[in-house]
Order: sequence, then structure tokens, then C-alpha cells
Amino acid sequence: MLDKQGLGLAVAMGAILYFVGLEYLIVMLVFLAFAVVATKYHYFNKKEMGIYEHERGWENVFWNGLAPVIFAVLGLFFGFGPIPYVGSVAAITADKFASELGVLGGEPINLGDLKPAKPGTSGAVSPLGTLMSLAGATIIGVSSIVIFGLNPLQGFAVGLCGFAGSVVDSIIGILEEKGLGTKGTTNLICAATGGLLAYLLINNGII
Repeated sequence: MLDKQGLGLAVAMGAILYFVGLEYLIVMLVFLAFAVVATKYHYFNKKEMGIYEHERGWENVFWNGLAPVIFAVLGLFFGFGPIPYVGSVAAITADKFASELGVLGGEPINLGDLKPAKPGTSGAVSPLGTLMSLAGATIIGVSSIVIFGLNPLQGFAVGLCGFAGSVVDSIIGILEEKGLGTKGTTNLICAATGGLLAYLLINNGII
């Protein structure tokens, strides 16, 4: 699923996560496994729509992985733990599920003008895409309960923070469609939002 440069960067980021803690790497591997499944699911339909990406490069790895790696390293050195990291991974998983599975059903609506949009358009949402986004974030939230030992309320909250990051991704996508930013910067904002919300809500004791 990755070209040589993408694979090399993924290995480097994985090594950093392993240094921080094996649990961090396992959570990222959970994301990668489900991302592959979501990408491959009904790939022939996606090919017909012209939105199937069989191979991704280092840019995709960089922009999706940057915020989680930063949260993991900061959590290690500043002692605030894994929750922001998990929130950021939940966000990129939510976005992946929305973009890969949400395109397979229903007509998306452009958030900028509330008009029908082509599947795969940044800044557009559909009921199925929203549901799949929530499902992706929930997978990481539940995984964090098992892997990091979070309590169920924290796992549920982390999932919601990831879902919120995906919602922000869709909103920022409106600007992306107008030439302000790229898919990469939108992905970064998505992941950063999920992590920051998780830190603010859970690490500060609000939840």
C-alpha cells in the first residue's frame, strides 16, 4: 500500500513509537490494518469512481503520522501519557473510514454551499460517511481500552474526540477545495484536533 519512500518513513515513525512504548506502536498497527481493509473494500467500485489509491507515498505517511508521533514523544517527556496520542490516531482512522467507506453509499453534500457533491470531494459529507467516521474512531477508542488500560468512559471519550477531528477535517476541506491548503495539511489538522481535544477533555479531568 506504500511506495518505497512511504514505507521507509513509516518504518522510521514506527521505530520512534516503539521507543516511546510498544503499546503506541500496536495502536498504530491497528490503524494500519483497518486502513488497508477500508481501502481494499469494494476497490473496484472506487476505481470506477476514479478515487481508488492503491499506493501512497511519503507525503501521506508524513501528514497522517506527524501529529500522533509528536503527541507520543511529548507524552513521554512531559508525562501526560497516551491519551492525546490515541485521540490523534482515532481522528486519522475516522477520516480514513469516512473517505474510503463513506464514498460507497449515499450522495454527499458540500458543506460550503449545501449542494450535492461528487464522492471523494473534500469538504463534503454523507450520512454513511459520518457513520463510518464514528465507527473508525470507536475502533481506536475500544482498542485503547485493551492496549493502554483506559477505562471505558475514557475510551468512549477518545473515540468521540477522534470523530470530532474528522468533522473538523471536513470543515477544513472546504478551504482545501478553494486552494487554501492541501490534503496533507487537512490531515494534519484532523489528527491534531483529535489529540488536543483528548488532552483538554480527559487529561484535564473534564471527562
